[in-house]
Amino acid sequence: MFDVLTIAAVTDELSDRVVNGRIQKVIQLDPLSYGLEVFNHGKRRMLVARASSQTPGLYLSETRLTADPDQVSPLLLLLRKYARGGAIVGIEQPPLERIVRLSIAKRFFPDNRADDDEELDNEDAELIYTHMIVELMGRHSNVVLVNDDDQIMDSAKRVTQEMSRVRPILPHRKYENPPPQTKQDPRSLDTELARGILEDGEGKIAVTQHLVRAINGFSPQMANEAVYRAFGQNDLKIRDIEPDDETAGKLAAGVQEVVTAMEAGNWEPSVYIDDGAVRAFAPIRLHFMEAEYEREAHETISAAIERALEAGGVRKPVRHAQRRETLISEIQNGIERADARVRSLTEQLDRAEHGDELRVKGELIYAYLWKINPGDAELDADGTVVSLDPELSASDNAQRYFERYHRLKQASENLPKLLKRAQAELDYMRQLRTQAEQSDGIEQIEQLRRELQAHENARSAAAGDGNKKKGSRQPKPKNPDSYRTERSDIIYVGRSGPQNERVVFDMAAGNDMWLHARGLPGSHVVVHWGGQPDDQILERAASVAAWYSSGRTSTSVEVDATECRFVRKIRGAGPGMVTFRHERTLNVRPQSPEDAGLEPR
Repeated sequence: MFDVLTIAAVTDELSDRVVNGRIQKVIQLDPLSYGLEVFNHGKRRMLVARASSQTPGLYLSETRLTADPDQVSPLLLLLRKYARGGAIVGIEQPPLERIVRLSIAKRFFPDNRADDDEELDNEDAELIYTHMIVELMGRHSNVVLVNDDDQIMDSAKRVTQEMSRVRPILPHRKYENPPPQTKQDPRSLDTELARGILEDGEGKIAVTQHLVRAINGFSPQMANEAVYRAFGQNDLKIRDIEPDDETAGKLAAGVQEVVTAMEAGNWEPSVYIDDGAVRAFAPIRLHFMEAEYEREAHETISAAIERALEAGGVRKPVRHAQRRETLISEIQNGIERADARVRSLTEQLDRAEHGDELRVKGELIYAYLWKINPGDAELDADGTVVSLDPELSASDNAQRYFERYHRLKQASENLPKLLKRAQAELDYMRQLRTQAEQSDGIEQIEQLRRELQAHENARSAAAGDGNKKKGSRQPKPKNPDSYRTERSDIIYVGRSGPQNERVVFDMAAGNDMWLHARGLPGSHVVVHWGGQPDDQILERAASVAAWYSSGRTSTSVEVDATECRFVRKIRGAGPGMVTFRHERTLNVRPQSPEDAGLEPR
């Protein structure tokens, strides 16, 4: 897990092994992964940075990796220009952030001669600094190249204003770190602060879950280890312990033991194995896992990461992952097209709303004909300035304004409908991207690819494009995921657009409950009751709906819930796009079906 502890260990390792090293080669491994071959201390190593939502990572590889010749991105070209031949001069992790900043210095010469020519005089060179920022934040992971003024040059993922109003990532914008968390700093946690954290927790909440919510930079893995070191077990709930000084002191000590390595650098890179499968890796020993799993010790955290990759415990960039990333890239292109369409229509609608100004200007010209002389370029009508074409008569200028007014008025009648359709297209493509990012098998990836192709074909047909691709015979679609509770309620999860429609409109009864993350793209979840409706089961289903949404990595997500009879398809929109009413909103922590206590059917 790339939490702040693992990233701190990676940062320490890179500081020892690649700082002052020369970057010999820059390659692109897949659409969102880059490799920098660094020569230092007489050895070549590949520094791998991955921005994939499913497999983000940063580590040193001892194996020889090859580039994907089909992948040539703008970021790759910039890295070749500003990083290849340069030196890594600094490595930094902002405190308690899942971010690593690599500073690169490279000589540039005014006559464009090669900067690695030994005969060049360094006094003629200009030393240019750039910074490669690797963000390891789940679905928000990214690789960003900035100049020395922190102006973004490009990134593996471009994040528009519409995708993130808080933190867009686009060329020429100023790079900013994520907003600071208003949580407790684990490095300064003492008995009094720990007692306050325990007192603020709800009784039914697990202590580990509450620590993740309350302590800055704490991952579930770190919380499990801290609670285990404090109490000898990690399945405690807040109601199981007394928030007195003794208990709080134990918790504070457990947290301090986990984070001490960040300050002292006392790393013990470990991989935990169960019947040949990797269950976890960490830069410290995980005592809560050692009673159940075999521990493998490794010299460096990168070696532990590569061991996990080789065993498949962390998704390796294999054929399936590459197909998924290619699909996500294709969907992202569709998102950018739809987003541009929405912006264009919004601007047209804004101009149309000011169309009356054109009519008023035409009327002013007729009202002030007596003031207009041939060849005038403007009319001052008691403070209102009206631009004129000197080549036209006053009457022709007025008619031009009226014609523009009528054209805008006619166009504006269709603009709201077109804008609504374009926004529905954008919402659908964002939902498809989320489902592709969370796809976990070749069958599901190919199903989503077929859905994208069918949508593109339908869109081309609606636009009258005679060059649309012919669809081949489609295989039978996969059934939605389904789970069972201990009292035999059935919970359905749609993992694609057609599955979303099926769980709501084909498989559900009218009083079954429909759930979806509020305002976020994701899966439809339906609870088919096995008895009387139950709020606790509904909350567990809501946590699953949050898990299968773009809010998976958040600590809290709002989820809308209503009876299925109040859900309706959006006419003309992509599969799975709906409207609903009579909803109520639940605030839950995202949980996988397994963590929510659901059994696969």
